[in-house]
Amino acid sequence: MSQISAFSLLSTRRFLPFFLTQFSGAFNDNLFKTGFTLLTSFYAAQYGGLTPALASNLIAGLFILPFLLLSATSGQLADKFDKAAIMRWVKVFELAIVLIAAYGFLGHHAWVLYLCIFLLGVHSAIFGPAKYAFLPQMLGSREVVAGNGLVSMATFVAILTGSILAGELVHRGEQGVWWLSMTTIALALIGLVFSRFIPSAPPVQMVRMNWNPFSEIRRNLQIAREDSNVFHAMIGISWLWFFGVTFLTHFSPLAKDMLGVNERGVTLMLATFSVGIAFGSLLCARLSHNQLEIGLVPLGAIGMSLFGFDLFFAILHLTQAQPVTELMDVRAFLAQPNSWRLLFDLFVMSVCAGLFSVPLYAMVQTYAAPSHRARIVAANNFMNALFMV
Repeated sequence: MSQISAFSLLSTRRFLPFFLTQFSGAFNDNLFKTGFTLLTSFYAAQYGGLTPALASNLIAGLFILPFLLLSATSGQLADKFDKAAIMRWVKVFELAIVLIAAYGFLGHHAWVLYLCIFLLGVHSAIFGPAKYAFLPQMLGSREVVAGNGLVSMATFVAILTGSILAGELVHRGEQGVWWLSMTTIALALIGLVFSRFIPSAPPVQMVRMNWNPFSEIRRNLQIAREDSNVFHAMIGISWLWFFGVTFLTHFSPLAKDMLGVNERGVTLMLATFSVGIAFGSLLCARLSHNQLEIGLVPLGAIGMSLFGFDLFFAILHLTQAQPVTELMDVRAFLAQPNSWRLLFDLFVMSVCAGLFSVPLYAMVQTYAAPSHRARIVAANNFMNALFMV
C-alpha cells in the first residue's frame, strides 16, 4: 500500500464516519480543556482563584481519574456490545456535558467546569476501548497502521485547532467565552450526527460482566502479560504519556510565569507540539510502508530524549534572559534569543513521539486476541493513566 492508499481509507464508509466522529470529539475535548485552562491561568480571580500551575494539574488530574476508575468496565462493555452503538451513546453523553459546561462558562461557576472536566474524562474512558477495538475489526491487516496513523494525526490536529481556537476566543474576553460555549455545543451535535453513520461492529463472543473494577483490571493485565509483545507495547505507550503529559500540562504556567508570554504563546507551543505529532504519525506510515515496523520505536525514543534535553537548555537560556515583568505578545517572544530553538526542539521531539507511538498502538491492536481486544485496550488506558498521574 502506498501513502495515497492510506488516505483512501477516508473514502470508505467503514472508516470515514468513525474518523469524523473521533476527530470532532477530540477537537471538542481540547477546545474545552484548553479554554478552561487558559481562563484559570489568565483570569484566575473569575474562575476559582487557583494558581496557574495548581489549576493546570487539577484539570489534568480530574480528566485522568475516570481512566483509573472506569477502564475495566468500559473495556468489558466494548467487548460485550456493538462498538458503534457505544460510540453513539457516548456522543449523546458529550452533548449533555457541554450543555452543563455552557452554564459554567457563562456564569463563571468554576466548580461546574471542574465537574465537566471529570465527566469529559468519563466520556473519553468509555469511548477509548470501543474506538481502538473498532479499528482492527473494520480494517485489514495492512490497513491497521495506516488507520492508526490517520487517527493519531487527526487527534493532534484536533489539539492544534482546538488550542488555537481556544486561545483566540479566551483572548476576546466575555464575548469569546460565549462563543467558546456555543462552539462546544455545535461540535457535540456534529459528532452525534457523524456517529449515526458508523457501521456496526458487533461483539466477537459473549462476555460476562464483572462489575468489580479492581479484580477485572488485574485479570486484564494478566491476559495482556501472556503476550510479551502486547505488554511491552503497553509499557512503551504508557511511558510516552508519562513523558508527554509533563509538557501538555505545563505549557500554560511555563508561558505565563517563566517565559512571560501571553495566552497566544501557549497556543503557539501547543500548535508546534501538535503539528509535530501529526507529521510524525503520517511519516511513520510512510516509512513503514503501512506495515508494523517496530524498528521506528527506538529511533523515536532517542529523538525524543535528545531534543528534550536541548529543549531544557533553550528554556533555561530564555528564562535567564530577563525577569518577567509584564506579558509579551507572540511577536515579541519570537524576537527573543533561543525562542526559535525552543520551538524547533519541541517540533522535532514531537515528530519523534509520532514515530514512537503509532507502531506501539498498532502492535497492541494486532496482537491482542479479538475476543479480548477492547479489554486489553482498557488495561492499556489504565496503565497510561497511572503513568500520567
